[in-house]
Amino acid sequence: MKPIYERVKEVRLKLGLSQVEFSKRIFFSKGYYGDFETGKKNVNDRIIQLVSNQFHVNKEWLKTGKGEMFAVPAPDVRFELLKEIYEELDDSLRKCLVEQSSILLKLQREKNKD
Repeated sequence: MKPIYERVKEVRLKLGLSQVEFSKRIFFSKGYYGDFETGKKNVNDRIIQLVSNQFHVNKEWLKTGKGEMFAVPAPDVRFELLKEIYEELDDSLRKCLVEQSSILLKLQREKNKD
């Protein structure tokens, strides 16, 4: 059975996040988080709770490896990041982001027709 720190890393990799991005989402510095991921520091109940809450990870799976990794379907962290960026933009830049996204969608649809 994998140790818990390897399951934490597995969650991060499954979500496609860097150590920096993952550690920010659970409110730890990259160095401190890196120590958990390499087994230098123990993953305690607080870490389990933060990872579970932030990323909808099944606590039982995180602790024991039993069951499914996610309690609900895996969150799309890219979408969450996009929402955070959008909320910080002023109205004119929000409009620009929506327009650019529409152009990208149109290009994708044209490409998929071929």
